[in-house]
Amino acid sequence: MPSSDPGNSASVQAAAVQHVEVDSDDGLFNITEGGEYPTDVGSYASSLSSSVLDYKWINGRRFHAYKEGSYKFPNDEREQNRLNMMHYVFKIAMGGQLFLAPVDVEQPLRVLDIGTGTGLWAIEVGDLYPKIKLIQGNDLSPIQPDLVPPNVVFEVDDVESEWPPRQPFDLIHARYMCGSIQDWPKLFQQAYEQTRIGGWVEFQEFHLITYSQDGSVDMDNKLYKWFEYLREACDIMGRPVDVGAKLPGYAAAAGFSNIHHRVYPLPMGPWPKDPQLKEAGTLNMLQVLEGLEACSVATFTNILGWTIEEVKQFLEEVRRDAMKKGVHLMHNFHVVYAQRL
Repeated sequence: MPSSDPGNSASVQAAAVQHVEVDSDDGLFNITEGGEYPTDVGSYASSLSSSVLDYKWINGRRFHAYKEGSYKFPNDEREQNRLNMMHYVFKIAMGGQLFLAPVDVEQPLRVLDIGTGTGLWAIEVGDLYPKIKLIQGNDLSPIQPDLVPPNVVFEVDDVESEWPPRQPFDLIHARYMCGSIQDWPKLFQQAYEQTRIGGWVEFQEFHLITYSQDGSVDMDNKLYKWFEYLREACDIMGRPVDVGAKLPGYAAAAGFSNIHHRVYPLPMGPWPKDPQLKEAGTLNMLQVLEGLEACSVATFTNILGWTIEEVKQFLEEVRRDAMKKGVHLMHNFHVVYAQRL
């Protein structure tokens, strides 16, 4: 159950990012003679109109049809598997918790999960807390399963449009929306308006600037450069990926109080000594490798002007550099939860 955290400031400073100690073995995977990780690592572990299901295809990947083009990443089965992997990365990083906001899950709460994706967060919350009255998830793509807990429902909706009038929620949750939202202040304002007095919002987001704590990253490293290109493309679209550190400011500007900010380092690779970070880092690197094409196939071509052949060649170099031992890349994952008083 989420733990409470005292404090009632309108804004708080982010906690310092912990130092991540490197394992002497530098990883869980066996290393090849060339000093690289092996490349054959497998995976770690409402009725709808036909137009909503009329999916679009770009360079072999499937994209949403509703509000076509507003989300530049696929929704096909491969991407759904990666999104489910991300669910466990976040969950592991947060010590097994699904959210931090101190809501009373023994009460018949109303919960909204915006940008629910595959719906895995909403489904787990529904399973764990059956006394919650409603967990409502929305997304541009109807890719959620049909068999869900009785307190879980899904709908096709665009959170960037005006929200429909409805009863206020006790908890509004959003996660991994970076690269998808143009107007973050508007999103927070709409969430404020539909949070009940005394209710909470919680945003869990990347601040997708890649770095190392030990200087082990060469600026020519192709994985590092891939993240820089992705950030450039998303900036051009007006849908930034470096939003995590800005969340407390957005919450305060929208009128929320009792704002709490946590920062979790997310390594890329199995190099951390800490077992929890090692597990999160291993899974994070695997989802990055799986997501390279998904995150590049439309952004690099449609936005940066690359040919698909250039993208494929570059991604081969990215995969090669991603497997190099001794490179300790990471980025930060931010969690902000705040109350409407």
